[in-house]
Amino acid sequence: MSSSEVQKLFQQTLVGDYDDEIPWDAVSALQRNGSREVFETAALWLKDGVPLKRARAAAILAQMRAPASNEEAKEPTWLFRDETFPLLIELFDHESEALVLDSGIAALGHLYNEAAVPLIAKYKDHQDHNVRFSVACSLGHFPNDPAAIAALIPLTRDEDSNVRDWAVFGLGVQGNVDSFEIREALLERLSDLDEDVREEAAVGLGKRQDLRLLPTLRGMLDDAELKVRVAEAASAMLGLPEDPEAWKVEDYRKALDAKFGNSEK
Repeated sequence: MSSSEVQKLFQQTLVGDYDDEIPWDAVSALQRNGSREVFETAALWLKDGVPLKRARAAAILAQMRAPASNEEAKEPTWLFRDETFPLLIELFDHESEALVLDSGIAALGHLYNEAAVPLIAKYKDHQDHNVRFSVACSLGHFPNDPAAIAALIPLTRDEDSNVRDWAVFGLGVQGNVDSFEIREALLERLSDLDEDVREEAAVGLGKRQDLRLLPTLRGMLDDAELKVRVAEAASAMLGLPEDPEAWKVEDYRKALDAKFGNSEK
């Protein structure tokens, strides 16, 4: 990619509204075509007076990779991560714009450096729900870290359903740690108003084979359509290594009755 193409893409990231497709396509193109020029330009933008530039820079830096020589390649070659991490940490020394905090926290999660967990967790009570959402998502990249767990538990009770959903997913589904506090947080979410949150909580409790899940799980299996996460929860509860492809709702009901007894008897 030529220098003029790189600079054109950087300018394109500033077009329209923050969530528009055109600027994010430019961000993705810069991420996919990582180079020293892309890194240095983004590093400069990270210190720019325009919040949008700082936000875009964080997103670009965190997922920069070498251009793929083969579209079938499974693992990307990540670039400049060791250089990027301290730049992002420094950003938080003086940042107050929610837009930038949102992007910066998400970026720290994508770098998968556990040293960032305490900093990310500091923002779990931020007044902006987008910032809290990024906290929940990013901490989910470190689901077995004690500090991440301690921050995710209260986020499972967040007023925003998307925050709750990702906090429950990180804590219960991505994480493998088992504790009284984690189980209680997941159990509480079985009665959540949001269906996605309820189902993620069921998967988390199923992984831990908590018998208190059974009444709710059986209720979820009353639907004629077998939902993916309900199947995951039931399979985990049964101790199956994976979801049997041919199984229907009735198969799960019978298997649960056989293992745990028929609740209707």
